[in-house]
Formats: sequence, C-alpha cells, structure tokens
Amino acid sequence: MKISILTLFPQMFSGPFAYSIVNRAQKNGLVTIKFVNLRDFATDRYGTVDDKPYGGGPGMILKVDVIDRALTSILSTAPRSQTRVALLDAKGERFTQKKVVNLSQFIHLVIICGHYEGVDARVESLVDEIISLGDFVLTGGEIAAMALVDSVTRLLPGVLAKSGATANESHSSGYLEYPQFTRPPEYNGQKVPEILLSGDHAQIVKWRSMHMKKVAADVTD
Repeated sequence: MKISILTLFPQMFSGPFAYSIVNRAQKNGLVTIKFVNLRDFATDRYGTVDDKPYGGGPGMILKVDVIDRALTSILSTAPRSQTRVALLDAKGERFTQKKVVNLSQFIHLVIICGHYEGVDARVESLVDEIISLGDFVLTGGEIAAMALVDSVTRLLPGVLAKSGATANESHSSGYLEYPQFTRPPEYNGQKVPEILLSGDHAQIVKWRSMHMKKVAADVTD
C-alpha cells in the first residue's frame, strides 16, 4: 500500500512512524508513506494556504484551490478506483474497526489533515469520505492521521509476524477481547483464573467466550 498524507506539518510524523510496526512495514516494503506539504501548492511567495472565512468568524480556513492542486499532483500515481481519499475533520463519520478493514483494501490511501478552523466546504466534493477520530476536537488532523495509518498498516498482509494475529482481537467482530494474563500466576494476591492454567483448551475457549464484551452498536456499525 502507498499512503499519501497532505499536511502542513510533515515533521510531526518523524517520531511515530520511525518505530515499531509501521517502521518495520516500511523497511520491508509493505507500505510506503509519503508526506505532501500543502504549502508547496500555494501560489504566492508567502506560501499562503488559508484565508479568513466569508461571512466573518474566528480562525482561518484552508483554501480549496490549494488542496485541489495537491490532490491532482498525487492522484495519478495509482488507479482512481483503487485509491481512497479521506479528509480528517471533526464533523466526519466516526472511525471504527470496520472502516479500518475497508481502508486496508485499497492500494493507495490519501489522507488530508484538516487544520486551523477547518477547510473550505468545497473540499468535500474532492474526497471520498470524511473521517473523525471521535467526538472531540484536535488542533489538526496530524494526530488523527497517525492513528489511522497505524491501524490500517497492521492489517496489511505480512505486516504482523503471526498469521491471523488480528482475527480475534478487540473490535474485529463487534466484541472487546477477553482478559489476558501471563506470568507470574499470582501477583499481590491477584491470581490468574484456574481454568487458564488447566490445559483444558475446550474450557479455556468457553471461558474466553464468556468474558468477551459486546461493543455498542453505534460504535461498530
């Protein structure tokens, strides 16, 4: 998969993407992450990418023409039918594991990081979907983009060393994963459930099934 991130602050991603699973996926050629600086598509010498909103109001709005030029420059790198363009914005659709699975099917994922007071509403006509990380507001879309890239990357074939590692984890089937334990078998008076130490795999499966919690429908749908 190729992931293109349109952002005003590409330097913010150097730390999170330089470690762990995302870093290994890049080194192994399973995902390529490209950062596109929106200021490179401004038309004046000041690199202006935003302006005051028509009708007045606080803050600055990212300009539609700048974003359109940036998108045009990168959408030729993969068939449009196999590319998904997502705008990260607080008013978007809630980000869920179901959406993660869907995004992982594309070969090119384009992410637009919103910023300032928002983006020109006409940008919505340029994207396939608008995504929100949750019911709260961030300064910009960069942190949300990090979470999205991490969650999608780990589902790509070959990224996780153990085959099937994501099949039964939390949110994969509308449930939160059962409690997990490891050594020591007792710590500060808290004991690992005896059934997990029994070696009876049928009973262990039953116990785990009983301790999975169903996720609220409005979160998984």
